[in-house]
Amino acid sequence: MSIKLINIGFGNIISANRLVAIVSPESAPIKRIIQEAKNRGMLIDATYGRRTRAVIITDSDHIILSAVQPETVANRLTSKEIIEDEFEEEEEEEEEGEE
Repeated sequence: MSIKLINIGFGNIISANRLVAIVSPESAPIKRIIQEAKNRGMLIDATYGRRTRAVIITDSDHIILSAVQPETVANRLTSKEIIEDEFEEEEEEEEEGEE
């Protein structure tokens, strides 16, 4: 199993394998989730004092705040997976050529 990492802004990187959802912080239910995570000690603030634009929910119930737009994080995740898949296909083709 390969480890996929995704940049969530300002040099902060998370494991893409642990990511459950990337949501916008404006709605009341998401604000409640953020407050509950803060009370439980499960909130990670990666905004560096900037405005929160994306809330990342992980499978370990950690809530991560990012100053990067949710679409940007999703695009980074998608582009990384495509690059990794292409690299794996090239390796398979090279192995087949050696036989």
